[in-house]
Parts: sequence; structure tokens; C-alpha cells
Amino acid sequence: MASKIRPVADRVVVKPSAKEEVSKGGIIIPDTAKEKPQEGVIIAVGPGKLLDSGDRSAMELKVGDKVLYAKYGGTEFKFEGEDLLVLRESDVLAVLAGE
Repeated sequence: MASKIRPVADRVVVKPSAKEEVSKGGIIIPDTAKEKPQEGVIIAVGPGKLLDSGDRSAMELKVGDKVLYAKYGGTEFKFEGEDLLVLRESDVLAVLAGE
């Protein structure tokens, strides 16, 4: 799928991680009460921001990175039946290691 999506500039495409639909106490949580996920995996990375000098800044993120991103950052969309999110690199707060 990543080869079909090519973000521009300093944007990345993230597949949000699925959250549990049942609480620890066994209560089923409806979609309307769920919090938006803030973790996901990067599936596509843009070429980097175009600088005034004409060069591109290097992207710190790469495909496969598990990231934590701003709760209401980015734009959600569906692509080939999957819920995805397009974010600017600056909306990514951290890369999660060791998971």
C-alpha cells in the first residue's frame, strides 16, 4: 500500500494503532466513547521540506517507525478500506522504541 501513497514535502502517512474495544473490567466501549489513538506506524514518508536555498531538509522519520503524534493533528482519510492519517513531521511527538 505504501507504494501507492506518496506524501509531499515534510508529511508522513501513519496507520493508527487499534485501541481495545473492551475495558479491563469487561465493558464494551462504543465507537462514540473511544479516545482517538495517538500511536501509529509510519507507512509512507515525503521527500522533506523544500528550503529557501532549493535543497530539501532530511526527514528524521522512516517507514516502519512506531510513533506518538499530536492528538488532533493531521488529516484522517480512508485508502483501500484502511483508516489512515497524514501528518506533518512536526506533528509527530516521539518515536517509540523497543516495542
